[in-house]
Amino acid sequence: MPTAPVRLAAATAALAVVLSGCGQGANGGARGETRASAAASRDAAVRTALRALVADGDAPGAAVLVRDGRGTRFTAAGAADIRTGRPIHRNDHFRAGSLTKTVLAAATLRLAAQGRLRLDDSVERHLPGLVRGQGNDGRRITLRQLLRHTSGLYDYTADPELSRRLSRRLSAADTRTRTPASLVRTAVSHRPYFRPGSGWRYSNTNYVLLGMVIQRVTGRPYADVSRRLVLRPLALDATSFPGARTTLPAPHGRAYAGEDGARRDVTDLNPSAAGAAGEMVSTLDDLARLVSALQRGRVVDRTGLRTLRDTSGSHGRYGMGLFPVRLPCGVTLWGHNGEIPGSYALAVSTADGRRSLAYRLNSGARPSPADESTLLKAAFCARSE
Repeated sequence: MPTAPVRLAAATAALAVVLSGCGQGANGGARGETRASAAASRDAAVRTALRALVADGDAPGAAVLVRDGRGTRFTAAGAADIRTGRPIHRNDHFRAGSLTKTVLAAATLRLAAQGRLRLDDSVERHLPGLVRGQGNDGRRITLRQLLRHTSGLYDYTADPELSRRLSRRLSAADTRTRTPASLVRTAVSHRPYFRPGSGWRYSNTNYVLLGMVIQRVTGRPYADVSRRLVLRPLALDATSFPGARTTLPAPHGRAYAGEDGARRDVTDLNPSAAGAAGEMVSTLDDLARLVSALQRGRVVDRTGLRTLRDTSGSHGRYGMGLFPVRLPCGVTLWGHNGEIPGSYALAVSTADGRRSLAYRLNSGARPSPADESTLLKAAFCARSE
């Protein structure tokens, strides 16, 4: 299921590989050669870090796409299909998990800018009577708190019975459709984690509710609204919201669950249990362009972007559909990750949107923080000249 953000680990050996090729030449030609050498060294370090993600983890395949001033570079390692040995292709579709939240947050802010809703509206105003019981009260929870994960609402994916049901069905296509209302009812059958606004805790329930609010406000499903307000303006044509559709668009590889070599093919599954919190399907190109466009102000204006980046409610951990990744070289990236059975992904961009990276594994097993950190430092921490 969609995953919470993590702070990345400290320096590792791959960074030294990148930095060893950096330095100033004595003249223009030497500087040009040094820049080319540094770029080649950086790309080599990215490839090395990507291979380590496969070698050290449970995913049979991994792929990364980097966009910057030198263009777009794609690298894959391992296999997209363990039966045929097919590699991951650049245009392969995959389940992006909680990167859905990035799109949903942007759509919500676009609606707020249009006056269709206010971030300080209560949940009760738009969904009367839904969030009640066990100490839950939609009258005291705002849309802003949903976006920032400060509502205190229980994460429905942590419900033991629901978790068991979902795990049992991973061995075959899950054809059961779960409605957003049923997921919220599961959440509010538990007491909240804390009083609204008094703490921070990542909860998928928040974004399921936002999807319901968007539909109530517009009269259209959140998927339609997100396509109109976010995806189409950015020409993210390979990104979709499958709803209850169990299959992936072509082309695609396979998706696997399980550890220690006991892999199960979970390519076909019903993502309705993820819903507005994590159902989205995308490609590496689309995800890298999405996070870059957000930081460039092409989705929401600068005021909206400051709102998306405001981490004051979480002590620096999370804004609205974005979280900061602070690397030891002083670079801060903005983006989101996503975890759903058979897929893990991360898409991040520099604050100016000029450099972005998206990578994925064809397993839902989250990589080690050290391996993920090594990949990001290889791409963003090396000097270009």
